[in-house]
Amino acid sequence: MSRTVLLVPLLGLLWGLNWPAVRLCLVEIGPWTLRASGFFCASLIVATWIRARGASLDVPRRHWARLFVVGLFSTVMYTMLSAFAQLSASTTRSAVLSYTMPIWVVILSRIVLREPIDRRRVVGLALGAAGLVALGWPIVQAGQLSWGLLFAVLSGVSWAIGSVLLKRYPIHASPQVIATWQLALGAVLTGIGMLVFEGLPQALPRLGTTWLAFLFHVTLAQAVATSLWFTILSRLPAGIASIGSLLVPAVGVVGAMALLGEHPTWADLAGLVLIVAASATVLVRVADPETDATPIGAKIARG
Repeated sequence: MSRTVLLVPLLGLLWGLNWPAVRLCLVEIGPWTLRASGFFCASLIVATWIRARGASLDVPRRHWARLFVVGLFSTVMYTMLSAFAQLSASTTRSAVLSYTMPIWVVILSRIVLREPIDRRRVVGLALGAAGLVALGWPIVQAGQLSWGLLFAVLSGVSWAIGSVLLKRYPIHASPQVIATWQLALGAVLTGIGMLVFEGLPQALPRLGTTWLAFLFHVTLAQAVATSLWFTILSRLPAGIASIGSLLVPAVGVVGAMALLGEHPTWADLAGLVLIVAASATVLVRVADPETDATPIGAKIARG
């Protein structure tokens, strides 16, 4: 267990650095092309890894519709909205607003799953609301509202919808297999979007930074991080595993500062602290390895 715990900050590092990596890719690669190629390459890597272990990629036919709907919200809509968010808003604010996901999960779980909102969740919702106010009020006062900020919030909402649907309608397959098919579905749907909105790529990227960022995005942030996530979930209590996702917006902000030269305002930093605190309150608790359940959002591959 002690060695597995070391994978938790590594996961947060990979997913967090994926935010500035995606922004660097978007300098030369269209959002639809980036996601289509990224999903395709990552799905091949994870599928090859599963087959090399002698495991099956089969999913019961009666669950194909569930797989499609969950993948549509949790993979396709999440990643496209987060990509478009970074085209018209800072990576710092996009990363923070996207990781309001646990807050929306609490609200949707009450509506769809009839889960009670206990004191811990009430505190989490209050902290999350305060974080959104901290981020949004200075922007409203300055008249700097943009579509990017809306896309960032909606990316977290779409991730939450897919997560709650997976909890309501579970798929009888291993998490790794579910992740593989979601990546493959993402490749197909974003590939169609690429053909419709951007067409076939006319030239390869020319900047070395674009190639390095894309390589990181596909291999480490998508394929490797997905494998790490499910390894952690299989060996550690869910509460400890959740810490990996809480590190992501913080690492994303630091990465945006170091790699993109962004300078977060005090409002950005206050929103970051409050929203991470909100997510921690909702997700992390003293967990029993024998009885604790996987967090609602844990079964979806992120990248």
